[in-house]
Amino acid sequence: MENNRSFFKIIKTDDAKDLPLPMRMSQGASGIDLYAKVDGDSIIKCGEVQIIPTGVCVSVPLGYEVQIRPRSGLAAKHGVTVLNTPGTIDSDYRGEICVILINLGKVDYTIKRGDRIAQMVISSVVTMDFIEVNTLDDTERGSGRFGHTGV
Repeated sequence: MENNRSFFKIIKTDDAKDLPLPMRMSQGASGIDLYAKVDGDSIIKCGEVQIIPTGVCVSVPLGYEVQIRPRSGLAAKHGVTVLNTPGTIDSDYRGEICVILINLGKVDYTIKRGDRIAQMVISSVVTMDFIEVNTLDDTERGSGRFGHTGV
């Protein structure tokens, strides 16, 4: 820790040395942009899913996770989003971060090398053990399901 800042260990894969490290685009941003490590253009057709590598591997400290989330501009302008949002990078994973993108837009979308394709957010994780019981405590809601309070 230096100047009250924590550091996160990250490496670039050998074929991603030309790409920038993930970065926040503003001082108050919680999301850290990830870049596409594609060779040439990668076209995601309408309705298609592609796994896009980012060229980075991270060492997530125990007690934390990295959530992979869509970039709002990419989703709003082009209909391209992260399919399993939020994706989770666990603290014991050391492989390359890849992003599962889907094109829900009306036209094909082209991803170029170095395009910002998603963002990662670092979050703390609470872990608990489970214990099987015969009953659960009562609440006012009880077992009310979807929409139980009305529209």
